[in-house]
Formats: sequence, C-alpha cells, structure tokens
Amino acid sequence: MTIDDCYQIGHVIKTHGLKGEVQLFLDVDNPSEYQDLESMFVHQNNTLVPFFVEYLQINANKAIVKFEEIDEIEQAKSLVACQIYLPLSLLPDLDDGEYYLHQLVGMELYDKGKLIGTVKELFEIGPQELISVIHQNKEVLIPIKDEILLKVDVKNNKIEADIPDGLIDIYLEDDEN
Repeated sequence: MTIDDCYQIGHVIKTHGLKGEVQLFLDVDNPSEYQDLESMFVHQNNTLVPFFVEYLQINANKAIVKFEEIDEIEQAKSLVACQIYLPLSLLPDLDDGEYYLHQLVGMELYDKGKLIGTVKELFEIGPQELISVIHQNKEVLIPIKDEILLKVDVKNNKIEADIPDGLIDIYLEDDEN
C-alpha cells in the first residue's frame, strides 16, 4: 500500500493516558463515519505502517484511539505528529456534483470554455487551498473556491472555471523586472 492508494484522514496530536492511547485530529467532513474502523495506516519513516484499532472514541473532530500492541506511553510517543491514512476504497460515497479534492489532480481546467491546462497538484497554504496548473510553461495557482470552480465533472475529467480577470496574467509576466 502506497500513499497514492490512500487518503489522509488526520494526524496524531499527542499521547493520552499511560497505556498507549493517542489523540487524533480528524480532518474529515463527517468524523462519525469513521467510528467503526478496524485498522489505519500510520505514516512513519516514509512508510505506511498498518495498525489495528483496539478501540476508537470520536468526539467532534478529535478521537482517542488505542492501537493493538501499543501498550505503553513510550510506544505511543513514537506516533505523535504522524499522519493517519486509509485506503481510497474506504472513501464514503458522495452525492452527484460532489467530489474529493484528490480527484482534481489530472483533470483538465477550462476558463470560460478555454483550456488552461491539466491540474498537476494541490496545495494548502494557510487556510487557502489551491490547484497547480501548467499554462504556457508556467505554474499557475488557482484558489479552490465555489465561485471560481463552477463545475467539476469527475466522469469527463473536466473542471469548468471562472478565473478572475488578471489572475493568470500575474503568473505569465516576465521575471526580468
């Protein structure tokens, strides 16, 4: 299992108690959907390590989890700040018109009907989420906002956008100034 086969649901915030429990931050829309997880992948040393869940208690966007074979605080400390992943096959189903951010990568981005480029990657800079598109051999960053990304068509691999006038031009200006 690689990171490309998974999606991140959160990370370990800190240890909890003395018996190997940890507190997670769940960066998901509906944390309660994850109450019955039997296992998770913990990203350690550039590897996804599977951990079986002994029990999981979710409260809002935080959870206390006890992993099997992690029975002491010292073992739990090694998990602090690690990212938590699940296989893409466990993603909850979405309603029509909804999409997951990772699905944007590889889609063609059109602005007012004109092809701008293919989405290469996603960025999160502070509270702002951005998509990266190569346009005229330059990287252009477009905010992920409903008023800009008007329609995401997952089936046809196409994003229809209304990019603010001048935004792309900023990236196309010569760097010689």
